[in-house]
Amino acid sequence: MIKPTVIVVGNGMVGYKFCEKLVARSADFNIIVFGEEPRHAYDRVHLSEYFSGRSADDLSMSTFSWYQENNITLHVNDPVLEINRPAKTVSSMSGLNLKYDFLVLATGSSAFVPDMPGVQKEGVFVYRTIEDLDLIKAFAVNVKIGAVMGGGLLGLEAAKALLDLGIRETHVIEYAPRLMPRQIDSAGSAMLQSKLGELGLTIHLNKSTAYIGGDHNINSLHFTDESLLAVDMLVISAGIRPRDELAKLSGLHTGSRGGIVVNGNMQTSDSCIFAIGECALFEGMVYGLVAPGYEMADTVVSQLTNGDKFFHGYDMSTKLKLIGVDVASFGDAFITEPDCRTIVFEDTHKGVYKRINISTDGKHLLGGVLIGDAEAYNMLLQTVSNKIVLPPNPEDLILGLRGGAESEGAGVMSLPDDALICSCEAVNKSTICSSVTDLGITSVDGIKKCTKAGTGCGGCVPLIKDLVAGTMKANGQYIKNVICEHFNYSRQELFDLVKINQLKNYDLVLDHFGKGDGCEVCKPAVASILSGLWNDVIVRQDTIQDSNDRFLANIQKGGTYSVVPRIPGGEITPDKLIVLGQVAKKYGLYTKITGGQRIDMFGAHLNDLPEIWEELIDAGFESGHAYGKALRTVKSCVGSTWCRFGLHDSVSFAIEIEERYKGIRAPHKIKGGVSGCIRECAEAQAKDFGVIATEKGWNLYVCGNGGSKPQHAQLLAADIDKETLVKYLDRFLMFYIKTAEPLSRTATWLNKMDGGLSYLKNVVLNDSLGIAAQLEDEMQSLVNTYHCEWKEVVNDPSLRKRFSHFINAPEEKDPTVQFESMREQVKAKW
Repeated sequence: MIKPTVIVVGNGMVGYKFCEKLVARSADFNIIVFGEEPRHAYDRVHLSEYFSGRSADDLSMSTFSWYQENNITLHVNDPVLEINRPAKTVSSMSGLNLKYDFLVLATGSSAFVPDMPGVQKEGVFVYRTIEDLDLIKAFAVNVKIGAVMGGGLLGLEAAKALLDLGIRETHVIEYAPRLMPRQIDSAGSAMLQSKLGELGLTIHLNKSTAYIGGDHNINSLHFTDESLLAVDMLVISAGIRPRDELAKLSGLHTGSRGGIVVNGNMQTSDSCIFAIGECALFEGMVYGLVAPGYEMADTVVSQLTNGDKFFHGYDMSTKLKLIGVDVASFGDAFITEPDCRTIVFEDTHKGVYKRINISTDGKHLLGGVLIGDAEAYNMLLQTVSNKIVLPPNPEDLILGLRGGAESEGAGVMSLPDDALICSCEAVNKSTICSSVTDLGITSVDGIKKCTKAGTGCGGCVPLIKDLVAGTMKANGQYIKNVICEHFNYSRQELFDLVKINQLKNYDLVLDHFGKGDGCEVCKPAVASILSGLWNDVIVRQDTIQDSNDRFLANIQKGGTYSVVPRIPGGEITPDKLIVLGQVAKKYGLYTKITGGQRIDMFGAHLNDLPEIWEELIDAGFESGHAYGKALRTVKSCVGSTWCRFGLHDSVSFAIEIEERYKGIRAPHKIKGGVSGCIRECAEAQAKDFGVIATEKGWNLYVCGNGGSKPQHAQLLAADIDKETLVKYLDRFLMFYIKTAEPLSRTATWLNKMDGGLSYLKNVVLNDSLGIAAQLEDEMQSLVNTYHCEWKEVVNDPSLRKRFSHFINAPEEKDPTVQFESMREQVKAKW
C-alpha cells in the first residue's frame, strides 16, 4: 500500500509539533517538511535567552537525526514558492516539485513593520529569528542608546535583549496609552511600567513615530507630536502579520486583515489543505501563542487519523517573566463592574498588583491580572477553567490563607480529573496522576518524558510537581524531595554523603553521586554544601556558585558592584568611619546606611574590588558577606549602655554573636537581632534568630523573616543565660544548615517541618535525636576555620587576577559604565 504524502510548509514550533504528534499517532504517512530557515525547529518562546548564554543548539527542539529516525524528509533553507492546487503539488526555491495528498501550512507570522520613511536604514532590525538576533548582537557592540518600537509581549522581550547586550540606555516606544494593552489593565500596566523603570527602561507611551532620522545609519526617531529621541539602534516589535502569501497566490480564502481562514477541523477552503499556528484565522482571530498552535496541530493529526477532535478556540491566558518581573493575565481580565465584582491588592512599595474579577453572585472566578507576584497563577487559571466554586473569602486567592496554611498539593488535588494542566501539550490531571499510580513515575522529569507535560512553555511545572507529590501521598508512597534530575538525593542526604566521603569539590560530588553535567539548580546547592561543611573560600569553587558569590560582591545596575564591610552589631569607631569615607571618595562610590546597620558603597568597578578590599582590610574591616547565603548582620539597639530602658548590654552580645557566626554558609541568607528590652528597637522578632533581654536573662526567638512574605519569629527558649543561648543557637543553626532545602529561609524550613516548633524544641532543647553534641562540635569547627574571603583574594594572585573586566587589559574599566550626580553623590546612569 502506498502511504499518503503529507507536506508541511514551515518548520517552526507548531510545524515540528505537528510532525511529532503525527509520527506518535501513526506510521501510515509519508511526511515531507520544508523550512525557509537554515536550521531545524527551535524554541521561539525563549528566544531572548539567546542573549543570556543559550546557544542555537540549546534552543533546538530536536536534531536532524530525529527527522531521519522518524522517516521524515526535511528540506531546510528551501521555502515553498508555489502551490498548484489542481495538480496537488508544491514548488520550492531549490527547484523541487513534489506531489501531496494533504498539505499543512504552518508558515507562522512575520514581524509587522510600519510603513514609514527611514525604515530601511542601517541599525533598524526586527526581532523574530535567530538570524535576526545574530544581526542585532553584532550591531549592538558600539551602541549606546537603543530603542524598541512596541510595548507588547514581544517588544518587552526585545527590550530585555538590549539590556542583556549591555545597552545601558534603552527606550520602549508604545503607540497605545499603556504597556501590554491586550493582556493587562491600566493599573497593572502602570505598576509594570514602574517596575521596568526601576530596572533601567525608559517608557514612552502614546507615541506615534513619523519617520526615522539619519543619513545612512539611524540616529533619531521623530514623532508625530514633533518631539524626537536620539538613538543608535531600533528594534521593531510592533506586532505580527500572518504569513498567508502562499495561500493568497493559490486562491485560498484569507481574511481582510490577513490570515488563512480555517474551520474547526483546521481545513482551509480547500479540504486537502490545512493551516495551523499563527498563519491560521479561526472565527476572525489569529492566535499569537504557541499553546493554541499545538492544539491546532493535534486537531489536524486527529482529522488525518480518523479522529473526531475539533478546534473550538483557545483561552489566551498567559504568564511570563518580563525582565525579571512576573506578569500574568487569565480568563476575562478586562470585564468591569457592574458585570462583575473586583478585588484588588496593590503594593506600590514592592511593586505588586493583583486583581481578580468574580461573578456578581460571588460564586465563580471570571479572570484577573497579576503583576510582580504571579505565584498563584496556575491555580487561579484552573479555578476559572473548571468553574470551581469560590471559598467564602475569595480574597484568600490573592492574599493567601490566614491562620494556618493549606497542606501542600491539596489545591491541585481537588481539581477534576479532566482539568487541563499542560495547555501546550493538552495533558490533563488524570493523565499525570495515572502516570504516577500506574507507571510508577515519581519525578517531574519522568512526567515530561512520559506525557510531554511541562515541555512547552514550562509554566505548568509547579502544578505538575504538586500533582506528583499529592498523588504519591494519596497512595501512601514516600515522597523524596530530590535536588534536581542530576542528583537523586535531597539536600540533607547529599550533605551527609559529601561529609562521610570527605568530598571537597563539585566534580567529585557529581562523579560519586550524580549524573550528567549538572545545572543552575544543583551547582549552587552543592557549593553551599561544600562551604557549609569545609568552610573553604567560595571563589575556589569556580563556575558553580551563585553570580554574586563569584565576585564576592552584589552586582548592581549599570554593571558595577557594591562593597559592604562587616560592622558587627552596628558599632564602629570614628577612625573606621573616616576610612570608609576616604575609600568612597577615592573610588567614587555612592554610600548608604543599610537597614542592617552597615554602610553600603555602590558603584565599584570589577577590577577595583581587590584594591578597595585591600584598603578596607588594612583598616581592620573584613567581608560582610552581603553577597552570600550566609550570616548577614546581627542588628542591635544601644541596650543598657545608653538606653534608660535597656536591661542588658545588647550591643556587646550582638557583636559576640556576629563574630561567632560570621562567614558561615547556609541554604539561604541569615539575619539576626539583639534587643535590650521588650521595646524591640532591633526588630529581633523579624529575623532568622532574635534575642531579647528579660529581667532574668534572654529570650531566644527563631525562624522569622521580613521581605515579601514577612513572618514573626517564634519563642524557642525563655529567660536563659548567654552561654545557654549560644549553645542553643549553635544547635539551631547547624540543624538548619544540615536539613533545609536549597534556598529555604528558616521560616519556610520551619513551616514545612513535621511537628513544627514542638519538634524543633525537642531537637534543640531536649536533644531528642541525640545529636546535640555533634551539632555543637560541627558549629565550633566552622567557627574555628573562619576566613575573610576578601583577604583570601587580596593575598592570592591566582584569585585576584579573576577580577578584571577585560582579560587582555586587566587595568581597563568597563567603558559602558556611566554615572550621574544625585544629591552630591553618584548613581548609575541608564
